[in-house]
Amino acid sequence: MSFNYKRVLLVGATAGIGAAMADKLILEGIKVIAVGRRQERLDEFVQKHGPENASGIKYDITDRAGLDAFVEGVVSNYPDLDCVFLNAGVQRPFQLSRPAQVDLDSFHDEMDINFSRHVDLSIKFLPHLLQKPVPTALIFTGSLLAAVPAVMVPAYSASKAALAAYVSCLRRQHPKSSTKIIEVWPPLVQSELHDYMGKEARGMGMPVDVFTEQAWAQLAAGSELVMVGETGAGEGYQEMMKLRNGLFEALSDRMMTRFEL
Repeated sequence: MSFNYKRVLLVGATAGIGAAMADKLILEGIKVIAVGRRQERLDEFVQKHGPENASGIKYDITDRAGLDAFVEGVVSNYPDLDCVFLNAGVQRPFQLSRPAQVDLDSFHDEMDINFSRHVDLSIKFLPHLLQKPVPTALIFTGSLLAAVPAVMVPAYSASKAALAAYVSCLRRQHPKSSTKIIEVWPPLVQSELHDYMGKEARGMGMPVDVFTEQAWAQLAAGSELVMVGETGAGEGYQEMMKLRNGLFEALSDRMMTRFEL
């Protein structure tokens, strides 16, 4: 088992993949600090697992003014924190074929939530993780759509592609770090994320418990890129990522001769 972290901060833990993963981590003996916007769900999580295993912090990741206080409060109250799992996200459809009807504020808001705020959180928590004398981890929930976009969710697809690029650069700039940089790429998973398509959308995709078990198996095995589902396991995706990563490493090697870490 390579997932030997003892206390995980899970941002976006009150629904869907985040809630299921928080439950799974606790079942595996890991203490979880759940972060989300809905206090009642945080309270239910702590009550379900007990305060010795579970904690809850209400925080909206769009609150940039409160970011420093949030991070400082976490590392002060939980000095044993050794893993930060960034999972929060939203998904909305945009009809680009009707540009006059595109809500640009909503589009950029989605990019901020799914990408920019994850950058903020990772940069703010990294100093704490890097200075610890034990192995630590920073985990991002991405998407298979980072590689192949879904036509009706351009902002979501673009935000996950941007996140994947950022994570690759972050990992490459910490080649000898004790902080492991991990991505989880889910397929379509049954969750609230797709409620904009109607209630029937809750039945679309892989059941969240099935996804969680498959993702955990790869996390426990030490994978840096966790790809789940038939599409993610297909030869096309695997070959695409192998080629992409090879080109990235070659370009990085050339650039790093002129770039001091």
